Amino acid sequence: MSQQPPPPPPAPTELEGLPKDALRRLSELQGKDALFTSDLSVNEFLLVKEAGFHPRGLVVGSSIYHIGLTTKTWSTSQEVQSLTQAMYAARELAMARMEEEADVLGADGVVGVRLDVGFYEWGRGTAEFLAIGTAVSAEDGGNWKTPEGKPFTSDLSGQDFWTLLQSGHAPLGLVLGTCVYHVAHQGMFQALGNIGQNREMGNFTQALYEARELAMERMQDEALKLKAEGIVGVQIQEKSHVWGSHTIEFFAMGTAVRKLPDRKIETPKLVLSLDR
Repeated sequence: MSQQPPPPPPAPTELEGLPKDALRRLSELQGKDALFTSDLSVNEFLLVKEAGFHPRGLVVGSSIYHIGLTTKTWSTSQEVQSLTQAMYAARELAMARMEEEADVLGADGVVGVRLDVGFYEWGRGTAEFLAIGTAVSAEDGGNWKTPEGKPFTSDLSGQDFWTLLQSGHAPLGLVLGTCVYHVAHQGMFQALGNIGQNREMGNFTQALYEARELAMERMQDEALKLKAEGIVGVQIQEKSHVWGSHTIEFFAMGTAVRKLPDRKIETPKLVLSLDR
C-alpha cells in the first residue's frame, strides 16, 4: 500500500534565530588560533586532524515542540500522519539551528552528530529535540560544503569519518526518514485463537514491515535530493515515546556521501589483534 511522504517542515519563523548566549559563546570560538570545544574522543580528534580537518567548536540546535493529540482507530493499522509530521518538523528545526551555529563559525561541516529526544513534565506531548556535533574546517581550504553552500553534516565517528575520506568519498549530509505508525490491536476472538499456538502474527508483521519501509524510503528520498551516491552508517530505531505500546516511531538515519574526484583508494592493511 503506497502512501505519499508527509509535507515538508514549516517555514522558518522569527523564533529560529540563535539566542544571544549562543552567539556570545560562538564569538569566543572564532579565529584561527581561538580555543575550540569538541565532544570528540582523543582518538577521534587525532583522526579528524589526520583527515585534514580542524575542530572549531561544539555546535548545538534545540527545539521544544508540542506534539498535539491525535485520534487512532483501535482496529486499523495505519500511519499517524500528524505525529510523523511533528517529529519531522521538530528534528529539522533543531538541525537547522545546529547548522546555523556551524555557519557562524565558518565551518565546512559537522561531524559526530547526535539527535536526541527528551520528554519533559511541562505538559503532555511536550518534547525537546536536540542536535549536537563538532563543527570542523578543512585545513586545505577546499570546498567541502553541500551544493547549497551549507556545512555538511554526518553522524559518523571520527574513525569512520577518516576511513570514509580514505576510501575516496566525502559526507554530504545527515538524511532522515520517520514514520509514526499505529499497530492495530488483536480482536478478542483472534487473541483467544492464538492461545497455546505457535504461529506468525500476520497483522503485526505486515504493519511493522510497512512502517519501516516508509521510514527507509523517506531517508532515501532525502539522499536523492542531495544527489548522493549512497548512504552509509544507516541506523533504524523503534521507540514508543509516550504514545503507548501500539503507536511506534520508526526512525531511519544515515550519512549521505559523494565520491571525491581523483582520490585513490588505498589498499587495506592487515591488522592482527593481540587480544584473546
